[in-house]
Amino acid sequence: MKWFINFLTSSIGKKLVMSLTGLFLITFLITHLIGNLQLLYNDGGESFNKYAKFMTSNPLIKMISYGLYFFIILHTVQGLMLWFVNKSKKGTTYAVKTKDNATWAANNMALLGTLVLFFLFIHMGDFWLKMKMDKLDMVTYDGGEAIKDLYARVNMAFKELWIVISYLIGLVALGFHLSHGFSSAFQTLGLRHKKYTPLINGLGLAYSILVPLAFAIIPLYIYFKN
Repeated sequence: MKWFINFLTSSIGKKLVMSLTGLFLITFLITHLIGNLQLLYNDGGESFNKYAKFMTSNPLIKMISYGLYFFIILHTVQGLMLWFVNKSKKGTTYAVKTKDNATWAANNMALLGTLVLFFLFIHMGDFWLKMKMDKLDMVTYDGGEAIKDLYARVNMAFKELWIVISYLIGLVALGFHLSHGFSSAFQTLGLRHKKYTPLINGLGLAYSILVPLAFAIIPLYIYFKN
């Protein structure tokens, strides 16, 4: 066990863990986005509420969610540790020095990550925690079992301008964080080559723009919806 702790606290170990957990979280964002886009369906929230019910009651999904929470914490802790170590060394930055790392996002990953973390706390406190604490009303569809009406809570929250603005700020921070983190994760894993690095960078840029933009459509749609 000691060797594992030593590995996690080493410079290489921290960067490897950051890369692997980052790629896992990137994959999770797509799954989360697909589910959240059901908020845009004009069915009174039935699709979204059934999705939320499945995600919070399926044993396999619940087990994966615990892993997700652990990876978020681990990614955050390792990121802060890297930032403190690099800050104490003059002339070093967040990752390996390359021309790509000259971007503003590359030089401010700790700040961006902190903003994303605050955004996540707001998100989980407003929705996830209320659902876990049974603070939501119940709704029934087609004579089925009563399920929690998370759709109503989301609609109520996104009618508040300050919540919408805080979400947009968080998503902008997420976009910048992803713009460097995506390609950096592959670089740390040694998957960098002149033939496919441009493709990875292109995919990373597209992902960092399109995914946060798709998330942003949801609160904006609900806020401006009659």
